[in-house]
Amino acid sequence: MQTDNPFLDGLSRIFTDAAGAAQSVRAEMDTFIRQRLERLVADMDFVPREEFEAVKAMAAKAREENAKLEARIAALESKTRVKSDS
Repeated sequence: MQTDNPFLDGLSRIFTDAAGAAQSVRAEMDTFIRQRLERLVADMDFVPREEFEAVKAMAAKAREENAKLEARIAALESKTRVKSDS
């Protein structure tokens, strides 16, 4: 915006420059904060969601197999008792 008043032109330039500087500072702060948070998360040794879900599924499968094996052992033990009682 151009006016005949040099004072208003100067004031306009100052505000435009200040807005650009503020935007630049905000971008730098966002980058800095993001880097610090990423470093914090990496240091905390969090597990990604995909790995957690995979281990959770493996544990559920292991529990199912364990239950089947317990039932099988119980059945075999009962058969062994019946034969030894005879």
